[in-house]
Amino acid sequence: MKALITGITGFVGSHMAEYLLQRGVDVYGTIRNRSRMEHIADIADDIQLAECELRDPYSVQHLVEEIKPDLIFHLAAQSFVPTSWNSPIDTIHNNVAGQVNIMEAMRRFDNGCKLQIACSSEQYGYVEPHETPIKETNPLRPLSPYAVSKVAQEYLGYQYFRSYGLHIVPTRTFNHTGPRRGEHFVTSNFAKQIAEIEKGRKPPVLFVGNLDAKRDFTDVRDVVRAYWLALEKGEAGETYNIASGTCITIRDMLQMLISLSTVDIEVQLDPNRLRPSDVEILYGDYGKFHGQTGWQPEIPFAQTMEDLLDYWRRHD
Repeated sequence: MKALITGITGFVGSHMAEYLLQRGVDVYGTIRNRSRMEHIADIADDIQLAECELRDPYSVQHLVEEIKPDLIFHLAAQSFVPTSWNSPIDTIHNNVAGQVNIMEAMRRFDNGCKLQIACSSEQYGYVEPHETPIKETNPLRPLSPYAVSKVAQEYLGYQYFRSYGLHIVPTRTFNHTGPRRGEHFVTSNFAKQIAEIEKGRKPPVLFVGNLDAKRDFTDVRDVVRAYWLALEKGEAGETYNIASGTCITIRDMLQMLISLSTVDIEVQLDPNRLRPSDVEILYGDYGKFHGQTGWQPEIPFAQTMEDLLDYWRRHD
């Protein structure tokens, strides 16, 4: 079996590649000339990489025709919400155009390939308190250009499923974290600051934004297992929540990280870390996906936080 991972050098992509290799799958991945390779350094000899600009339809068509993948895990995206505020049209174009080109290539070569689309809980946006835990049937009220781009990705996937019969499964993944998470994302940002304080590289002051937001965190290693099951057992055309089914405030998550450190740390608000609008609560119900595939999270959040902090302690 051959699997193509777009964004293989990224946080989720690298974990996805490791998981597939453990299952004996031949792994291919897309890269660009500015891709950072450190996340896949340990598996570089076991995977096959191809330079591909996903926004270029001819480049994508050539790649799909050459590899003839059985599975495609579409993980490449502009995935940082604050960046989408600064560059909304680039985020929408990047996230939508790449996926359309992949689906057009699938339609053209028609080899029975299955496509998983990494969508997001950010699509739910504004959520009323009585609407939690959030089910797939909840209204979508996106609150950022990034969230709008993910809504477009999902709806385009549904359209290509209905119009052309392509096997496409979108997954709305709630917050996920773990080793290799980018330093701009909240859990990793806090862990990196703590590690730098421990090493004496910065004063013992940890800067934060909104600590009152409530989030549903899943370990990335549980998430990539879910993505595999989405294509192995998920129903084409259906959308599934990937979540832990628990909720924690950013403040409590921070305290958990600080409790793992041996140094005294002062917490200080940085107004520049506040967003124009923020989603107050993301708390997911993964019952539909569990019923279809049997998946459930296995790695405790405390273990995820410990592994993440240790990752940054080892990072130079």
